[in-house]
Amino acid sequence: MADFTVYPDPVLTQAAAARAVDDGMRAAGVALQAAAASVEAYGLAAVHIGLLEPVVVVSVAGQGAARDYRVMFNPRIVALADEKAFGPEGSVSMPGIEVPIERAEWAEIAFDSAEGHGDTMRLEGFAARVAQHEIDQVNGVFFLNRLSRLKRDTAIRKFHKSQR
Repeated sequence: MADFTVYPDPVLTQAAAARAVDDGMRAAGVALQAAAASVEAYGLAAVHIGLLEPVVVVSVAGQGAARDYRVMFNPRIVALADEKAFGPEGSVSMPGIEVPIERAEWAEIAFDSAEGHGDTMRLEGFAARVAQHEIDQVNGVFFLNRLSRLKRDTAIRKFHKSQR
């Protein structure tokens, strides 16, 4: 099982700069996919395993289905549905905490392949939620930042209490 970066590590608020896909990014992608598989995560960003790289892994299968991981380099959201819905979200960096976050129902994601070729993918439902969550993390936006201050503070207190 991988060692995960734990909240409130400041690296979780740092954005990973996009760049040409290189060996370091590809190695991060391999490590990230292994880490995600080890805990059956639906998605992870490289920062979760201590690497400030613009790399995410997202399972494009639906919630509850066997994981079908895609490694995405330099991922970015290019279009979002106007329709939004709340759904539970958590993080390996804050184990035991799950809160409802509002996200777009579908997302079109642009990313580079391991070979550096540009690609796009439209994800819907749960997979779209996971991709939006992980791309936020690549951009230094921890999922709690999407909550009101009161709800964020409550989640943080609950997490600190669980860590005692």
